[in-house]
Amino acid sequence: MTAPNQTAAPQGAGVAITLPDGSVRRFDRPVTGAEIAAAIGPGLAKAALALEIDGRIVDLATVVARAARIAIVTRKDPIALEIIRHDAAHVLAQAVQEIYPGTQVTIGPNIENGFYYDFARPAPFTPEDLARIEARMHEIIARNAPFVREEWDREDAITAFKEKGEHYKAALIEGFPAGEGISVYRQGDWLDLCRGPHGPATGHIGKGFKLLKVAGAYWRGDSRNEMLQRIYGTAWRDEKELAHYLALLEEAERRDHRRLGREMELFHFQEEAVGSVFWHPKGWQLYRVIEDYIRARLKREHYVEVRTPQLVDRTLWEMSGHWEKFRDHMFTAQTEDQRIFALKPMNCPCHVQIFRQGLKSYRDLPLRMAEFGSCHRYEPSGALHGLMRVRAFTQDDAHIFCTEDQITAETRRFCDVLMSVYRDFGYDDVRIKFSDRPATRAGTDAIWDKAEDALKRAVEAAGLTFTLNPGEGAFYGPKLEFVLRDALGRDWQCGTLQVDFVLPERLDASYVGEDGQKHRPVMLHRAILGSFERFIGILIEHHAGRLPFWLAPVQAVVATITNDSDAYAAEVRDALDAAGIRAEIDDRNEKISYKVREHSVAKVPVILAVGKREVENREVALRRLGRNDQEVLALEDVITRLGAEARGPLG
Repeated sequence: MTAPNQTAAPQGAGVAITLPDGSVRRFDRPVTGAEIAAAIGPGLAKAALALEIDGRIVDLATVVARAARIAIVTRKDPIALEIIRHDAAHVLAQAVQEIYPGTQVTIGPNIENGFYYDFARPAPFTPEDLARIEARMHEIIARNAPFVREEWDREDAITAFKEKGEHYKAALIEGFPAGEGISVYRQGDWLDLCRGPHGPATGHIGKGFKLLKVAGAYWRGDSRNEMLQRIYGTAWRDEKELAHYLALLEEAERRDHRRLGREMELFHFQEEAVGSVFWHPKGWQLYRVIEDYIRARLKREHYVEVRTPQLVDRTLWEMSGHWEKFRDHMFTAQTEDQRIFALKPMNCPCHVQIFRQGLKSYRDLPLRMAEFGSCHRYEPSGALHGLMRVRAFTQDDAHIFCTEDQITAETRRFCDVLMSVYRDFGYDDVRIKFSDRPATRAGTDAIWDKAEDALKRAVEAAGLTFTLNPGEGAFYGPKLEFVLRDALGRDWQCGTLQVDFVLPERLDASYVGEDGQKHRPVMLHRAILGSFERFIGILIEHHAGRLPFWLAPVQAVVATITNDSDAYAAEVRDALDAAGIRAEIDDRNEKISYKVREHSVAKVPVILAVGKREVENREVALRRLGRNDQEVLALEDVITRLGAEARGPLG
């Protein structure tokens, strides 16, 4: 075993340390991060969690043996949460093995908002087990055992973990290159395979953590491997941050689109059609309202709408490159003549086929081709999640065929429309990510240089800013990802715009230019909502089911107070219908308080109560969702007011 890696300084040479404020401290010998913090001040030494060396986060025990720019990481820094959560994952694993000897630990990273660890154990973990494990974690943290890094020989590490009965860890190490040093972290008598970094000791985790749930997880994420038990937890800087996060989780549960979908009678799922939505009348009404809105926006922007086949021969997917990249996510069928067809997972190759029909001129460009394309992708059953992750979905998909000179104008135009659409649905906080070339891609570097430069110039011309999302572009081109931030501060990637020079080349699309010669069009892949299903799920949770009036599948319910008002209620409903307001009658023999409560749970925006007095005066008692007061108005006034609200953002 050896100390952590370090870079030796020349004999007798000092070490110049540049701090974040630009000041330089000199040490006459190599120093650790902890020693640097102590030299700056006792308060910093006490608060220090880790060390940043030239942008790389390492343990405080790491020795700095050469000139470097450093920063001391404390709990106030954003990166501190990752360290605290990583530490908490190790303490979780130690607690489990102390309470349940013989349990094997496998993989346990920090993740967004928390951490998890996967365990191999015959008996399932119960809620009572989680309480015991969490209590033991508090005990381990109170011990304040230092995190100590050791470097082992690869073969010695394999032997040691096998002798401990940690066969999963041994398998991980066997996958490392021969001769590679193995990093192990020890906290007291417990140790684990880990690259680090970690905080100084378990006590620095604090009390702001909680175990949340147990779930199943396949070893290495492969459904062909054995099932493990995954314990999820969350960890924060302090108990106040933890309480805030747990309150957000409770609110997220209250807003869960699956629960609201049942209460609002919108949709359901069942085992006979895994990953596919059964839309109920009210849910389909919501779907159609959104579809009609998007269609109207497309018409204003001079898109042409098309429809392409569901089943397409594999040869087209091979030519486009999708067969190689997405074959495992395609549903396929083989006919008696041995032809293999795939249910389309995306629409782009089919749109190129329409473009190729007939001779196209530069005068035909830009050609904006849209489709509400029904697609299918095989998602593992464990990844399915209500409307958010399905196997059958519809995209508000479109492809703009244009010249290189038109990329900037078309991108700017699309971004303007996209931002306007998001505002209409109630989203004002939109982030943009620029995803550049992935490691595995089609096309030459020269093509990618041209595509990335064109897209960057275009988004800058649109007056928008972006953050870089390295290596996450599509295999055929770079893309912009538009991320919505919802009412709970969660981010959802919905819209995309991709610049593609590759697919038109692969599928032989061309147009005749001003010079009379054939040229390849540029293909802009774009979507605003992304998947209708997923967007509706996000929308329901963002608004907690209380959709804007123009979107609500049932905008008003006419509820009778007595049976004598049934005929008048029908008249009111018909008047609402004539004014373009989606209305229903509730003339059941129930108390009006019961009806109001039931329709409030179903998130109906407006309830119009009618009884004997309302019949005599041709009035209605209007009650809005979430309010206890009501307003008695003349029928004509209600029709005018609600009719204006029902027209929505497009008027």
